Amino acid sequence: MSRPFKVLGIQQVAIGGESKDKLTNFWVDILGLTKVSDYKSEKENVDEDILSLGNGPYKVEIDLMQPIDPNKSPKVHDPKLNHIGLWIDDLSKAVEWLTAKGVRFTPGGIRKGASGFDVCFIHPKGNDEFPLCSEGVLVELVQAPADVIKALG
Repeated sequence: MSRPFKVLGIQQVAIGGESKDKLTNFWVDILGLTKVSDYKSEKENVDEDILSLGNGPYKVEIDLMQPIDPNKSPKVHDPKLNHIGLWIDDLSKAVEWLTAKGVRFTPGGIRKGASGFDVCFIHPKGNDEFPLCSEGVLVELVQAPADVIKALG
């Protein structure tokens, strides 16, 4: 069976910490990345700043995340490298095909992410029903917009 989708590139790297202050000091003040927006969700237990690295369809997000409540889940600060996001040319086909192969996704299905793109997450641990997983690293699949598909496809 041929794969009906293509991974185009890295969309984001999400880094968690107990406080965004130290993360911001390093990524913005020291390295010079630009904060482009922020996102807060009680349901996802996250207060995040979205930074930009690069331009246009080659831009990569660096998301700096702290928990709203460090005692609740999900624990966006543990592990520190929380997840990576991958541009996908056809997210619906990817999810359908990967599910049929036995890949485990986190609850919630395809939904709008913090940056407005459709997203879903591959679970870092498999289970009996869906034994395939991302082997310890949470992976976010992100529907690529047309300009990214054109540039990276």
